[in-house]
Amino acid sequence: MKETILKAAEKMIRSRGYNGFSFREIADAVGVKSASVHYHFPTKGALGAAVARRYSDDFLSSLGPVDEAPMDAVGVQKRLHDLSRRSLVEENLMCLCGMLGAEVADLPGEVAAEVRVFFERSVAWTEAALARTEWGTRVGQTRRRKLALSTLATSEGALVLARSMGDISVFDEIDLPAPD
Repeated sequence: MKETILKAAEKMIRSRGYNGFSFREIADAVGVKSASVHYHFPTKGALGAAVARRYSDDFLSSLGPVDEAPMDAVGVQKRLHDLSRRSLVEENLMCLCGMLGAEVADLPGEVAAEVRVFFERSVAWTEAALARTEWGTRVGQTRRRKLALSTLATSEGALVLARSMGDISVFDEIDLPAPD
């Protein structure tokens, strides 16, 4: 039941944001009483943090181990960008932590902390993968970090624009920053 609740909450957050769902709606979606949701997650903050942690783990798992990342900088960027695009194409949903990131000022502390962890882990993966590339061996850590941040920001922004404009092709029109 806990996994079913997490999945329902994730879908609601990715489509409507943190403030766009209630325990009653989660309970209705999974066919239980609100008390059952509260049994597994005593507060909305606890539920939101668990959803963000699970999403982060799944996202990083989908990126794969750093030592299996592409050996060229553009390939590294494309792996991250393509994973972001997949959620939009397959489900017309936003990145969960991108959606939560837009609401970070209004999130409970435990949820905001998990959102930060998602972005830190994503940047760290991208930075480490870039460090293995020929480009990454020629540049310093600062340039690798800047490209990792720019790549993630571009992918998140592309999701926002494509979903807001109701046109997936907008995502594909947005170019990733080139390794310099």
